[in-house]
Amino acid sequence: MQNQKNDSIVENIGKLVLVRHGQSQWNLENRFTGWVDVELTELGREEAWRAGIHLKGMSFSCAFTSHLKRAQETLRILIDSAGIAGLPVHRSSALNERHYGDLQGLNKEETAKKFGTEQVHLWRRSYDIAPPGGESLKTTAERVLPYFDGEILPVLLKGEDCLVVAHGNSLRAIVMSIERLTPAEILEVNIPTAIPILYEFLANPFLSPNGSSQLALKTKKVLE
Repeated sequence: MQNQKNDSIVENIGKLVLVRHGQSQWNLENRFTGWVDVELTELGREEAWRAGIHLKGMSFSCAFTSHLKRAQETLRILIDSAGIAGLPVHRSSALNERHYGDLQGLNKEETAKKFGTEQVHLWRRSYDIAPPGGESLKTTAERVLPYFDGEILPVLLKGEDCLVVAHGNSLRAIVMSIERLTPAEILEVNIPTAIPILYEFLANPFLSPNGSSQLALKTKKVLE
């Protein structure tokens, strides 16, 4: 007897919008932030408002964000600016920024002087080397992607549009998966503050249970 295929036909896949939070106080002060729960700056709030203007007219079934207030405040301002009412919001620490361990709170330039520019560059930009007590991009992805595949992807597969407001590295993990980038390629990707990125996907007759890496990308638009 032949084995039945587990692949399923998906007629319509929803749109996905990714937004990094607006400028935070420690972005302004050039500090490693990670999981420290800092506020947005006034510029960060203005960035969030402008991001919402680009999303006017769009309809989302729900939004996802982290447990950190800089992302949550960006989302709140953004949906107000976009005129989106009654949007269900799901919050999870799985979408938190990469944890920078012992570097959190330190000024990046002073840290480079203390540990050496090359070492700090490795901690910041390598794929699988973590700072002391912290996460690498690889280990960040290992918590972000199961959440994406378990919570966000099922919404997209119902044909519903999703908004995700999170952090530079948690979003890079998602981008790496859906754009099928290599570890070397994702290191060259920088996600700017509060600039929406819109993804549209092809209907995929061979979508497997392997999750976000199986999405067939149709278009990517930076809304600025």
